[in-house]
Amino acid sequence: MYKNILLPVDLGHDSSWDKALPTAVALCRAFGARLHVMTVVPDFGMSIVGQFFPSGYEEKVADKVMADLKTFVKTHLPDDLTVQHIVGEGTVYEVILDMARKTKADLVVMAAHRPELKDYLLGPNSARVVRHAGCSVLVVRD
Repeated sequence: MYKNILLPVDLGHDSSWDKALPTAVALCRAFGARLHVMTVVPDFGMSIVGQFFPSGYEEKVADKVMADLKTFVKTHLPDDLTVQHIVGEGTVYEVILDMARKTKADLVVMAAHRPELKDYLLGPNSARVVRHAGCSVLVVRD
């Protein structure tokens, strides 16, 4: 049923993966799916901000985050899964949606916290992914 499962994680927050990761692993094993583990590096926002950082800074950050993601996968995922490592840059929900399309994901498995009042007005990343994804999205509550 599923061939490609996308698992977005925030390497700085265990709650972004501690329940979603075992769910994604179980689904990958059940369906023989490939797991695409991704994280997102926020962009500078306004181009004027970028001029305050040294040349090549974004590339160095992306390389460091990729190394951290590979360590995360090696530490937390079983060796028998086929895993692709992805580091995106930009707005979190937009990058997740873009990577879901690029990887031809059948399913996005992601964590979500209990919504607060501000989330009902602005919409958390998981809600935006659910609304706009071209595939199924499984939201795992922490």
